[in-house]
Amino acid sequence: MFEIVSKRELAPNIVEMKVYAPRVASSALPGQFVIVRTDRTGERIPLTICDYDTDKGTVTIVTQAVGHSSRKIIDMAEGDTFADFAGPLGCPSDLLDLPEEELKKKRILFVAGGVGTAPVYPQVKWLKEHGVDADVVIGAKTKDLFTYVDEMKTVGNVYLCTDDGSEGFHGMVTGLMKDLIDNRGKEYDHCVIIGPMIMMKFAALTTKEYGIPTVVSLNALMVDGTGMCGACRVTVDGQTRFTCVEGPEFDGHKVDFDEAMRRQNMYRDHKKTHPETHNCKCNG
Repeated sequence: MFEIVSKRELAPNIVEMKVYAPRVASSALPGQFVIVRTDRTGERIPLTICDYDTDKGTVTIVTQAVGHSSRKIIDMAEGDTFADFAGPLGCPSDLLDLPEEELKKKRILFVAGGVGTAPVYPQVKWLKEHGVDADVVIGAKTKDLFTYVDEMKTVGNVYLCTDDGSEGFHGMVTGLMKDLIDNRGKEYDHCVIIGPMIMMKFAALTTKEYGIPTVVSLNALMVDGTGMCGACRVTVDGQTRFTCVEGPEFDGHKVDFDEAMRRQNMYRDHKKTHPETHNCKCNG
């Protein structure tokens, strides 16, 4: 069984948990995810790995309450155990494949929104450990919804923005991105964007304007984590790809975001209408 060794609230309805899963912790890499089930009849929930500690054997996950199954997760307490905690799954960040000398020459920008800040953290942390200082834009509707800001400041150069101007740059992440490049002399040759689908769409359009190669994480599309249910299908450069097994990261300038958002909303509406029956057929 996989025990929750610590739990803390990061923001309203957003909870961080450290779970004892030594085999997962020993193999995890930035960009990968796990599949969790609260109990034997629970739905399979894919969650991005937000951190891992090989010495303590723990894996950190962050969950936002958006439906029946995510609410069951955040209602769990320290000492409770998950029935399943499978992983690591998915492909690691492509930055891990670069030779060290090439990696150190990169000028990397991360753009995070909402709970997307948590999965950005292990990538920025890994880069810091390999001698690369990355810039990180973190956006939220209001300052009360920021997560992982203090942790991120220990590993990257953080720039905050809020829709209501309560902290940092007054505006959305796209406005801050343009401000950094146009007014603060920043230059980037690689960008990673993780957050709400609509945010990733417009942030990717912004980097396209500047000719910055961009990667986005489509973990929000995943359901069963194996590709068998088909919910994670996405069109990239005109071809059908499966987020669970070929992602979760893809070229942000080639993703059909409009199609992806239609599919995402279709499943969200079903969960709201039938929360008790939303179980992928692959669950067994």
